[in-house]
Amino acid sequence: MKKSKVQLQFVCQNCGNSSPRWLGKCPACGEWNSYVEERVVKEKKGLERAPGKSNAVNLTQIEGGKEERISTGIGELDRVLGGGFVPGSIVLVGGDPGIGKSTLALEMLDKVGLTNRNVLYVTGEESPEQVKMRAERLGVSSDRLFIFPETSLEYILEELNEISPKLAVIDSIQTIFTEDFPSAPGSVGQIRECAAKLMQYAKTKGTAIFLVGHVTKEGTIAGPKVLEHLVDTVLYFEGGREHPYRILRAVKNRFGSTNEIGVFEMRDSGLQEVKNPSEIFLSERPLNASGSVVVPSLEGTRPILVEIQALVSPCNFGVPRRTTIGLDYNRVSLLVAVLEKRAGLHLLGQDIFMNVAGGVRIEEPAIDLGICACVASSFLNKPIESNIVVFGEVGLAGEIRGVSRVELRLKEAEKLGFKKCVLPQINFQRLKRSDNAISLIGVGSIEKAIEALF
Repeated sequence: MKKSKVQLQFVCQNCGNSSPRWLGKCPACGEWNSYVEERVVKEKKGLERAPGKSNAVNLTQIEGGKEERISTGIGELDRVLGGGFVPGSIVLVGGDPGIGKSTLALEMLDKVGLTNRNVLYVTGEESPEQVKMRAERLGVSSDRLFIFPETSLEYILEELNEISPKLAVIDSIQTIFTEDFPSAPGSVGQIRECAAKLMQYAKTKGTAIFLVGHVTKEGTIAGPKVLEHLVDTVLYFEGGREHPYRILRAVKNRFGSTNEIGVFEMRDSGLQEVKNPSEIFLSERPLNASGSVVVPSLEGTRPILVEIQALVSPCNFGVPRRTTIGLDYNRVSLLVAVLEKRAGLHLLGQDIFMNVAGGVRIEEPAIDLGICACVASSFLNKPIESNIVVFGEVGLAGEIRGVSRVELRLKEAEKLGFKKCVLPQINFQRLKRSDNAISLIGVGSIEKAIEALF
């Protein structure tokens, strides 16, 4: 009989760092009061070579092949995944409560089930009757979709072996526990152990598994940053519940490009794909209003036109406020300093509030010139022409640096009827265009850009 050694250790519930004693502050992630006592059972096992295990193979002797992909039936989700899900892959989907994770999972399973493939929805938070109510509201009708209300990993693996689904969803990974690990469900140890066993099953059986994860108040997946290293793909839902639009963003993808996004609209009947997000985000744009500008941002392989808004007003207190929604706060502060020093705009005594309309978050450097343009527009109280788009990276010397994928940005602007574009001088010189559908204005410095806009 194998001897089991029981140990007690304290594990940080935020990052998974362990310590033999309790600590008030985690030395790895800096979180306070996050250490919880857990029992660790270690079995002494001898190393055994798996049957049929191959030896190391020279890279040149391996035959290359393209991975098989299966469409989810949802175009925006396929885009984010890189063309569909790969059999045997494991995907982690995170987002705030109520943002639409379970809705998207049920709609995806229905679409795949309609292609005569078995699919399994494991719910650890709802009863089958509750899932049925949501399915009726969403119009889910596949007869290949199986609902399994269970939180025990051992029973889940048995059901997976019996049904042999092509796709399975675990909703949520925080509710699943394994009897091999004595700590409570939701702890870092349980989450790591359950995810590792599900990953092993997915790789050996060829079943794609989607793990639904809760998000903490800091915006990270609850408990486990370690899960992001285990899985093949990590998807995050963005957008507040006060907005109807949801952004599904890939932050890690072993089978496709990262930072790809899919846009959905939440309706009573479920999540609906947004085929042209640029038109949606600009539909309520005010005309002839200062502090508003349109920028073509590139998210993955997709160009999206978004509206950046700025409000600059005199500060009534000693310290001016800087508030940003959808933009990097530090980047905005840097660009305000560039406008103060290089363009002569006296902004140090001004309150500055910035927002990206529609609840989108963008961090691409190509939007720098757009941020500077809308701040200058609000400060000078001069509106920017409604048919102009602006893009370019701004350096600390006030120079406008070139950006990538200029043609894609211009085509998206042309499609929505914009007539002028202010862009970096180096991109203007390198651009070869035979048509004159959109007038191009090349600028090399922030001063020249402000002169061209106002």
